[in-house]
Amino acid sequence: MSTEKKITIATSWLDGCSGCHMSFLDIDERLLELAELAEFVYSPLVDAKQLPESVDVGILEGAVSTEDDLHKALLFRKHCQYLISLGDCAVCGNVPAMRNFFPLDAVLDRAYQENVQLNPQRPTLNVPRLLDPVRPLHAVVPVDLFVPGCPPSADAIWYVASELIAGRTPDPSQVTRFGA
Repeated sequence: MSTEKKITIATSWLDGCSGCHMSFLDIDERLLELAELAEFVYSPLVDAKQLPESVDVGILEGAVSTEDDLHKALLFRKHCQYLISLGDCAVCGNVPAMRNFFPLDAVLDRAYQENVQLNPQRPTLNVPRLLDPVRPLHAVVPVDLFVPGCPPSADAIWYVASELIAGRTPDPSQVTRFGA
């Protein structure tokens, strides 16, 4: 077993479908190799419930559309030395940002009153406040690397992770493009 310190990685998703994390899992057997080289210290894919004070690489997918998303983005930027915007939702807002074309009250009325048959009402408990407008990650915190795709392929995610682990700055444009 190697005595070298593993890099630490934290991941999370904001507003989106979590497809980028599913694509991350699609690196398949390379997950075992990644586990030898890096330690996942916070992620929906592991049991850790608290973001550590210092993380080498943070990876966020999804757009910033709620107060909770904003809080998590700020927390990741504060605690992660290197922050990756993963997928088109994080990079440009993508599908979550489609609501930006409508007044927020109209969106809430449509979702919670017009399309509900039993007890139509806007939720008030345990629901984060929506931000207006939805923003891509870099609009609220500085981002070090953008990895587009909807979702990015498993090979693109592997490329970025392995380049960072090797101490190199990846060039995602070699393996990605928007929407693919």
